[in-house]
Parts: sequence; C-alpha cells; structure tokens
Amino acid sequence: MTSTPREAETRIGPIGALLCRLVFLAICLPGPVLLAAAITLDQPRSPADFWGLVAGDVLVTIIGVGFGAFGWRLVTRSRRDARRLSAAGVAATAEVLTVANHLGGEDPGLELHLRISGPGFATFEADVIRADDPGLVPGALLTAVVNPTDRLFAIT
Repeated sequence: MTSTPREAETRIGPIGALLCRLVFLAICLPGPVLLAAAITLDQPRSPADFWGLVAGDVLVTIIGVGFGAFGWRLVTRSRRDARRLSAAGVAATAEVLTVANHLGGEDPGLELHLRISGPGFATFEADVIRADDPGLVPGALLTAVVNPTDRLFAIT
C-alpha cells in the first residue's frame, strides 16, 4: 500500500492532552450554556431583545463548538500518530536535499525537502518546516521514524 507521506503531528503527552482537551471543552461550553439561559430564563424583555440574544448565542455556539472540535481533533490525531509510530515505526534516515526560507505563519523558519530512506519501505521524499538551524544544510542527515505501511514519519 502506497500513500502520500505525512509528517506526524507534534507529540503531546498524556497530561498535555488532558489539559488541551479541558481547554477545548471550555471553549465549546459557553455558547450552549448562554443559549439555554436565554431560552429558559423568564425575564421580561422585548421580542427584539430575545431574538437578538438567541441569534448571538447561536453564533457563539457555532464558533465555539467549531474551534473546540477542531482542537480536540488535533490532540486526538497527535496522540494517534505517536502511538502508531511507537508501535510500528522503524528507524530511518532523512537526507536534506534542499533548504529554503519559509516566511509563512508567525514563526519564520526553513522549508526542508527531504529524502527519507530505511528498511522495510521504499525511499520517498517529503517537505517539512523547521526552525532556523545552521546545521540544516543540503546533505545533512537527520534521524527519523517511519511507519512503513502508510509512510507516516517524524523527524527526531
């Protein structure tokens, strides 16, 4: 089975995963709580105020649940990637083929084009982004771990 190589998500430990999930749950909760309060509380208010409150609470619910679900999914994917690499990963070597400046995002860095090879899988190429490091030059060898079945990899 050959698939597109994919770099594993950044590893998050069990305590970090628990804390992240609690934060993402906290992001999800205010919208539904405010919506329930707006609907169930019997305070005298005009229909325009009531529907404005409901519309705002629905918007907060959609945005909060969207961000919370996205974050929860990232944590789950990170933990799954780490488990898969520790269970089925093989040691590999990543050779830096090209190095280019990466200016996207908040942290500029280097975009590396790598050739990853090792036992049990066909050699493949992949692109990763790393922080500036004077040791990252064409020809440099990095250690990696690769899941041979789906080409999930992590540069260590």
